Amino acid sequence: MSQSRVIVIGNEKGGAGKSTIAMHLATGLGWGGASVAIIDLDLRQQSLGRFLANRRTWLAASNAEAPMPLEFKLGEDTAAFASATAEAAVARFEEILAEARAQADHVVIDTPGADTPLSRAAHAAADLIVTPMNDSFVDFDLLGQVDPVSFELVKPSIYSESVWEARKLKAQRERKMADWVVLRNRLAPTEAKNRRRVEERMAALSKKVGFRIGPGLRDRVIYRELFPFGLTVADLSSQIRPVAVSLAHVAARQELRSLMKALNLGELVRDEAA
Repeated sequence: MSQSRVIVIGNEKGGAGKSTIAMHLATGLGWGGASVAIIDLDLRQQSLGRFLANRRTWLAASNAEAPMPLEFKLGEDTAAFASATAEAAVARFEEILAEARAQADHVVIDTPGADTPLSRAAHAAADLIVTPMNDSFVDFDLLGQVDPVSFELVKPSIYSESVWEARKLKAQRERKMADWVVLRNRLAPTEAKNRRRVEERMAALSKKVGFRIGPGLRDRVIYRELFPFGLTVADLSSQIRPVAVSLAHVAARQELRSLMKALNLGELVRDEAA
């Protein structure tokens, strides 16, 4: 249990691609031979849970085989925990997290785009915090504030402060600091000037609050069109091919490989050509 790794995908803003990152890390680790458990703390949306349900159905109907992460739920009626007391919800989370860590090499936790007691508990338990953000100052504002005239970094923002508190709590409790990686996700092919400005401010902020900057996943159709099948680019092969495969899929596979390497999660073993 002590050797299992807790990976939390966190950002208090929606639309940054947290669930997409969580799905791809879970399947990428699975193809690498690791056992993976998932916990979806987005109590209402449950994108990660629906992804696994789609995966079970498609694999069974297609008579195909692929790694299946273990799913751990707070309860049968997950949405009911949204109205439960913070103490009850966190206690239940800690219980299923202990179960997941006992059964898997990695536990991938998807969090909601909001500050909740469950999200804070997950961050405090994390060995690795992965924060995807869109390449814009709208998303960057959650991490750090910039001067509207000079564009110079002023101070860390609310999410950075929350992560710092979570990492400090873990260090006090376990005497080790969680690794924090911010991904520049869903990069657009244009807007080079804005991208450079965001990149410069991220580099300055990373030195202040202690995160690493990693590569995210570009804004590609393939990441969305595989969701109904419960698949990711890590699954694509000559046997698993629910959509027409193109060179864009090869590029997407390389993005996932680079992401896993940056997060120190090993190599993406599955690499069959289309």
